[in-house]
Amino acid sequence: MHRLILVLIIFLYSVSPASADTGFINVKSNHSVKETADRLETVLKQKGMTVFIRIDHAAGAKKVGKNLRPTELVIFGNPKVGSPLMQCSQTVGLDLPQKALIWEDEAGQVWFSYNVPGYLDKRHGLAKCSSVLKKVESALKNFAVAATMP
Repeated sequence: MHRLILVLIIFLYSVSPASADTGFINVKSNHSVKETADRLETVLKQKGMTVFIRIDHAAGAKKVGKNLRPTELVIFGNPKVGSPLMQCSQTVGLDLPQKALIWEDEAGQVWFSYNVPGYLDKRHGLAKCSSVLKKVESALKNFAVAATMP
């Protein structure tokens, strides 16, 4: 129980406070971009989620002669969760499956960023799906903790 409280305190401390206004949350990672993405992929698979694709944006930039700090996008989901949301509003399919952007800032700090489920509610009118959104919010927090914490 004490470990859970400590993890939640660390999580809350590591969340960028201004990010909720933008519709996404930034969580500091204690690992490299690759290791954070690897850890995320592992926990997602353990939880029965489908990892659809992992995109290395820095590698893509390099192919066209551009430099980009390490940046990976992990796209994942589960039809058991996404389908009920789409039954509330099919336009939420624009924002599904879920995504996590793992990136390194100019100071070398690695961040784990994801959409705030409440933002999806505002954008797509998902009030009838508030219980599903709460589950999604909890799951995303847990995935962020598992991927970013020591």
